[in-house]
Amino acid sequence: MRRVSRHVGEVWVPKAGWVRFRWSRTVPPDAKSYRVTLDRAGRWHVAFAVIPEPVPAPGNGRTVGIDQGVAVSAALSTGQLLHAPGLTARERTRLRRLQRRLARAKRGSRRRGRARAAIARLRAREADRRKDWAEKTSTSIARRFEVIRVEDLKITNMTRSAKGTRENPGRSVRAKAGLNRGILASGWGLLVRRLEEKAPGRVEKINPALTSQRCSACGRVDRGSRESQAVFRCTACGFAGNADVNAAINIAAGHAVTARGGDGVARPVNREPQLLLHSA
Repeated sequence: MRRVSRHVGEVWVPKAGWVRFRWSRTVPPDAKSYRVTLDRAGRWHVAFAVIPEPVPAPGNGRTVGIDQGVAVSAALSTGQLLHAPGLTARERTRLRRLQRRLARAKRGSRRRGRARAAIARLRAREADRRKDWAEKTSTSIARRFEVIRVEDLKITNMTRSAKGTRENPGRSVRAKAGLNRGILASGWGLLVRRLEEKAPGRVEKINPALTSQRCSACGRVDRGSRESQAVFRCTACGFAGNADVNAAINIAAGHAVTARGGDGVARPVNREPQLLLHSA
């Protein structure tokens, strides 16, 4: 590998010779190998294999909780709301137009190939923006906080299709498909994975059960406190605030709420009366 100018470099590819590439970031001198790939948008990439150093802990003892959602990609316990960027309104309109053109095009035709290539470029642009957001967000969080607590979400199970089978067809299939697209577009898994790689040993996964229904002020768990997607108003103490931030505060505190309405230590557990077993 050698550098030609400020933004251009060259890499030696066997049987192809010196191939130029755009020098998008600093390449560490200890890079020993590289990989050349072709993405679905028809773009060639060269990636040099280097294990980066983890982001150093700030040493301030601060803890942050991250609640992940669809309307708000990531809500921090500090009150910051983060949104993963996607396509603009104009780009979404163009994507729908291209999808209609693809559906009408004859299979194997050049018109269909051009439509597929244009759709792939838009999808690649959306993925690039989401990846850039995840990289910058994870670096910022790793630099600012000592301990990072996130929800232990099973994203693969959450985004499983609801169409079912021919014998047992699913319900609300289109609505579930839209929810799956929203979850994947929010970049939940990518953000958590990059946090674990940049801040090893400092990321803790918390049971997400009922964290959105628990009041971060008094600890009361009530489904009715969640008035809407964005509003939380406690039915016990009257605390009101953003629902996602309230859940993030519970995650930051490490509260794993049981289905019985309490943790059994600081607050009583609401449970049904149990029959006593009399020993002989």
